[in-house]
Amino acid sequence: MRTLVHMHVKAATTATYAAFIGSGFAFASWASRIPQVRDSLGLDAGALGLVLLAIAAGSLLALPLSGPVVTRIGSSRTVISMAVLLGVGLTVAALGSLAGVVPVVIGLFLLGFANGAWDVAMNVQGTVVERHLGRSIMSRFHAGFSLGTVAGALAGAAMVALHVPVAAHLTGVAIVVVLGVAWHARRFIPDHDESGPLADDDAPKTGALAAWREPRTLLVGVFVLAFAFAEGVGNDWISVAAIDGHHVSAAYGTLAFAAFLTAMTAGRWFGPGLLDRYGRTPVVRVLALIGIAGVALFVFGPSPAYAYAGTLLWGLGASLGFPVGMSAGGDDPRKAAGRVSVIASIGYCAFLAGPPTIGFLGDHLTVLRALIVVAALLTMAMLIAGAVRPPAPRPAVREADALEVV
Repeated sequence: MRTLVHMHVKAATTATYAAFIGSGFAFASWASRIPQVRDSLGLDAGALGLVLLAIAAGSLLALPLSGPVVTRIGSSRTVISMAVLLGVGLTVAALGSLAGVVPVVIGLFLLGFANGAWDVAMNVQGTVVERHLGRSIMSRFHAGFSLGTVAGALAGAAMVALHVPVAAHLTGVAIVVVLGVAWHARRFIPDHDESGPLADDDAPKTGALAAWREPRTLLVGVFVLAFAFAEGVGNDWISVAAIDGHHVSAAYGTLAFAAFLTAMTAGRWFGPGLLDRYGRTPVVRVLALIGIAGVALFVFGPSPAYAYAGTLLWGLGASLGFPVGMSAGGDDPRKAAGRVSVIASIGYCAFLAGPPTIGFLGDHLTVLRALIVVAALLTMAMLIAGAVRPPAPRPAVREADALEVV
């Protein structure tokens, strides 16, 4: 019996990795072709920022709705259905790039909505797997997402170099992701396992409204927003800034994006050891400094070689902010659901504000110079990083003292 349970948990672990990797691969595949879609539609920086806003808008709409959906149909069915919807959205956006802005916006909205709900569902499954394993591996799942983005970016660079049309490339990605992720997600462990080590009835339930009134939770949310802004702007604008600002070819611009994602993946894979050894606050402060240096090097570097070095530092610096913020929200298991929901909602605002902010500033300062906003927000995150420090443990109450109180 124990062997059978172990096999199910192992299969679910692999399936969860597949969900994270597939999500990252699909997103980076789209991001790797943004410059070509921009040129096909004849968009300036401001218009491109508004088009990219559709992804964030879809994700933000999905975020508050995904909790009840996952609760009702489970993380497995949610991931499968959202993978199908994401495939539809990616295909519509890909084919729409040949027709006009409106179908691209519709496709990106569907892609963003699917990705937002998919993200919540696969993280729920990640917590279930963690519970059964009895150890923390969530950060490795997020590293899997980053690995998927690296693979998607490298594949995108190859497609650009081989002059494969955007529509053919992204439609193929949609088919592969839908089939692969849907097949694996069938192996998820049921979310509500009363026989598990922590049954649902044992977990205290609190609403999210109370968490909105907690200063620490709101501060952690702002901290996550700053790092999410650094990550999201890197995803959306590094290739465009490298091509327009450093005058590299389209393929090399996509490789700059891939370098950013590679550094982020490495930071998320090796970061847990640093966090366990030195603590959250010192590590994220150092990483914020590294990210600031990377952005400055990318923006003001005198040659593309400096810019590529900057993308590596930028990616490394931005790597752990979002996962650390999620961990800080879950420090108290009794209030984790409400706090994580609030922190994620605030953090996702960065993906809503990032594209139009850089696009607007890009029209006035150039996209490359507009990226200095990322360094400013990382500076703020460094100053408030103390908010993610775990609370001091409550003193244990001796049984005799408890009896005396009673």
